[in-house]
Amino acid sequence: MNYAAHELLETQEALRTKSAEIEQHGAFVSQCRDQQLKSILKKHQQLMMNGYQQGINLLNGRGAQVTHRAPAFNGQNTSTGMQEQMTMSVPSMSTQGLSDQTIATLALNTHKTGSMMGMQWANECVDPQIRMYHVNGANMCQEMAYEIWSWMNQNGYYQPATFGSQQITQMTGMFQPMTNQNTQMTSQMNTNHMQ
Repeated sequence: MNYAAHELLETQEALRTKSAEIEQHGAFVSQCRDQQLKSILKKHQQLMMNGYQQGINLLNGRGAQVTHRAPAFNGQNTSTGMQEQMTMSVPSMSTQGLSDQTIATLALNTHKTGSMMGMQWANECVDPQIRMYHVNGANMCQEMAYEIWSWMNQNGYYQPATFGSQQITQMTGMFQPMTNQNTQMTSQMNTNHMQ
């Protein structure tokens, strides 16, 4: 093992973050009232624990399975538009516990941030296994974020706005496909550039 200093520092940062998020999800599970959300959070906590252990094994030279297999996350029955939008609960100043809506929002933001940071860390790594470890972590985070968003969507907490059909047609029509002439010219430019 001869890691570059920056990739070792990035990986240590990732492991510290995973450790904190494992504890954070434990606190979320203990306060959560919705059984489906609780089940999702427990599954995410287990995935993060696996990722944490994988990173420890990788750094200690014991090898690690760094290929990604997409988990079976439930993202069906989602809806767009502002129908069935729940009213945001008033923020509580109490430390008695968090609402399920707040727990889901915090978990969603944790996973969104994890996805961005994982790719940033991957971009700083030279070692192929460490790089793939961070890419897989980023991908797992975006999948967990989608699962949390799906729960929020199904419960009316997160309904993305939509455009009308005329606006959609106008926006999607702004871009035109490349013609054969453009494709041939681009291909010729790439060939000339390689020579």
